[in-house]
Amino acid sequence: MSVEGWNTVLVLGGIRSGKSEFAESLVADAPTVRYVATSAAADPDDTEWAARLAAHRARRPGSWTTEETAEDPRRLADVLASAGPNETLLVDDLGGWVTVLLDPAHQPADDVATITELADAVRASEARIVLVSPEVGLSLVPTTPLGRAFADALGAANRAVADACDAVALVVAGQPAWLKPSAPVPPAGVPTTRAAAPADGLDASAPAAVATVPADGPLPEVLTPTVPPAAQTPAGTTWTTPTMALPVVATGLVIQPGMELPMPDEYAGPQAVQRLGTLDLPGAGLGVLERVVEFAAATQGTPTPTPWTDVRVLLLHGDHAGGVAAGAPVGESTRLARQARAGRGALARLAAENGAGLQVVDAPPAAPIEHGPALDADTVESALRYGWRLAEEAAEAGVRLLVLGACGAGAEAAAAAVLVATAGAEAPTVLGRVHTADGEIDDAAWMVRCATVRDALHRTRRSPRDAKDILAELGGGDVAVACGVLLGATARRVPVLLDGPVGLAAGMVARDLAGQARHWCLLVDHGGHPAVRLAADVLGLTPLLDLRLDLGEGANALAALPLLRSVLALAGSLPVHPHHGGPDDEATGAAATTPDAEPEPAAPVSAEPMSAVPEPAAPVAAGDEAAQPDVLPEFAEPTPAGPGPTTTAPTDTGPEPDPSDRRAG
Repeated sequence: MSVEGWNTVLVLGGIRSGKSEFAESLVADAPTVRYVATSAAADPDDTEWAARLAAHRARRPGSWTTEETAEDPRRLADVLASAGPNETLLVDDLGGWVTVLLDPAHQPADDVATITELADAVRASEARIVLVSPEVGLSLVPTTPLGRAFADALGAANRAVADACDAVALVVAGQPAWLKPSAPVPPAGVPTTRAAAPADGLDASAPAAVATVPADGPLPEVLTPTVPPAAQTPAGTTWTTPTMALPVVATGLVIQPGMELPMPDEYAGPQAVQRLGTLDLPGAGLGVLERVVEFAAATQGTPTPTPWTDVRVLLLHGDHAGGVAAGAPVGESTRLARQARAGRGALARLAAENGAGLQVVDAPPAAPIEHGPALDADTVESALRYGWRLAEEAAEAGVRLLVLGACGAGAEAAAAAVLVATAGAEAPTVLGRVHTADGEIDDAAWMVRCATVRDALHRTRRSPRDAKDILAELGGGDVAVACGVLLGATARRVPVLLDGPVGLAAGMVARDLAGQARHWCLLVDHGGHPAVRLAADVLGLTPLLDLRLDLGEGANALAALPLLRSVLALAGSLPVHPHHGGPDDEATGAAATTPDAEPEPAAPVSAEPMSAVPEPAAPVAAGDEAAQPDVLPEFAEPTPAGPGPTTTAPTDTGPEPDPSDRRAG
């Protein structure tokens, strides 16, 4: 919702002030919203009021759900109190709720007590809540008793709810004025976004304006997960000191197509593979994992690469609004990011097992791509530079391998849209299946995502297909930051393990900015995702494994990292095979086990030439074998049983053939 991190907001405003549109913009970054309608059913003869309600419904995205509380006004407090921490609720509005509360059908009722219950529910709720209410305190005192009762009850409700909420905004003529707190200050180091409220009569479906990423602000802290004891839960974590600010912002770096970045060593990789052929390995040796040694050798610049010891995982958290997030559980990406920061979950546990650092990066959220650009041009530029700085800081800290992961509502579909635009594929062929929280396939959500990507591509059919244009129109903040990470890692000669659609989509875009970037990337497993398969084929990144891991972006690569390290350790420690001049372990071991034995006397060397034929041994009498046990009987060549020469004596048939021309028997 709001970028300042508020949990509950009350939006006040007069008639046709734009308060509802502004409230909807506050929850635009939520993948799904539960819309709580409080007003009673309209008079069927009142067509003008029915048209207003229809306009409200038309503005709501398809991913929102609607819940009505008009039958029982007390139920609103129960709905708010029972909402979970991952839910986002929009209550519109308290004026309709007070109208139902004062209805004679619900009397006698203690209105004051009901308002107090509502305020307590707002204060105790763990969900993200935005409430809309009319401001009647600036108008004249109503002339009727019922009108005065409504104004009094609504004024009391507004005061109680405003006291319970974290923030209060007053919308006048479409312009929000924050009443509580008076001067909101967003937290430092977190990319922010503010959705501007359209005035009444404007198209509310237009994308919200997105602020730029603070390219010169502090970077996120780096978490060092620890492996918890077997009998305990993974609760404890250790944080390092805040990362330092880098001078890249002051260098005037311009990220643009045609950048000249370094390439891996073109000789070290083939030399490492050639060296593997001489090692004491049986059979085919490392098989396809030879590519790991070749990649590490090229990126490290040596034929004998070492295992990656200093590893950092970058988890990019950025949500996408609109249809690309159809079927995504509400607040799931926020939960995963919060879980990673707390050192819990699959990603943090695998990072701890590998001794890797973990850095959770908040990327700017993206607007619905079916209605307009996901980001503006300034935000794209700032996100690229922000990602570049993340990679540069990691290199300065001694990191020798980056693992790129992502979590965000709609991230996979947005990445698929980038691949469709850059590789010319069809949306249904690159969009993976959507699964519910129960593991069931959600075909309806998958069709919504396909239609959204189709509409976005139709909207941008005449737009340029440059790298930055793709990021602005379709990619969003997480893809833009990931692209900057790949470019910055390439500039600092740091290899990157890609994992999932977001990283591969960033690789496709980075290819158009600097073609050298893909040579510093390694894909461990495709995970069975069609978008990853397509991008890997285009980029020439053949997956090393076919395990179809689905642990989440980043976690799949970490699960396979011990295998890659073992391969590098093995390749660097094995001796050369004796056939290629290496030491003979058996001879060396035999000599080592008898250090005190007397050496055998050397046989006398004859002075005669090697070609001399020894004199034939004297025949031994029949009874003399026992007397001469060391003399062996003369060997007699048997007579061939079939056709062939009848003697083994040499004949004068020409020169003796060269032994090297004979095949081994």
